[in-house]
Amino acid sequence: MIGIIILVIVVVLALGLVGMYNGLIKLKNRVDEAWSDIDVQLKRRYDLIPNLISTVKGYAAHEKEVFEKVTEARTRAMGAGNAMDKAEAENVLSGTLKTLFAVSENYPDLKANQNFLELQRELTDTEDKIMASRRFYNGNVRDFNTKIEVFPTNFLAGILNFTKREFFEAMDSEKGNVKVEF
Repeated sequence: MIGIIILVIVVVLALGLVGMYNGLIKLKNRVDEAWSDIDVQLKRRYDLIPNLISTVKGYAAHEKEVFEKVTEARTRAMGAGNAMDKAEAENVLSGTLKTLFAVSENYPDLKANQNFLELQRELTDTEDKIMASRRFYNGNVRDFNTKIEVFPTNFLAGILNFTKREFFEAMDSEKGNVKVEF
């Protein structure tokens, strides 16, 4: 009788550990999938930027410094490694793209150019998708980090070297108030 009770306890504990482990793996895979979604949208953005720059160059050839900054920011963002570096590089790239669009405001013919308008629409759509992917990623990171910090999963997570993931956050410079001038 005692042997059966011990066997039942061992089976219940084993099933509990298997369930916790599978839950950790499931959340880890969701975080990885969410990061992959961000990468897909960022690649789309990287592919659009050279086309946008070449379209604007035809109208604003003397804005060389802006083009160089956008190209440099794109290259840096493409080469960033971890989530924090990627987030910082992407935020810099977003800022340089805003500068590029500000330059376009000075060229009425460019603003009416169908190629430019289509590229601008595509880039805006991509930016929206990147934002949604970041939210999806951060939600999965929150769930994963919570899972590895709560009792009793934290013991198993520690033993199996599951570590917290970093959130994809905006830089401090992007959190300030937007200055609007008329």
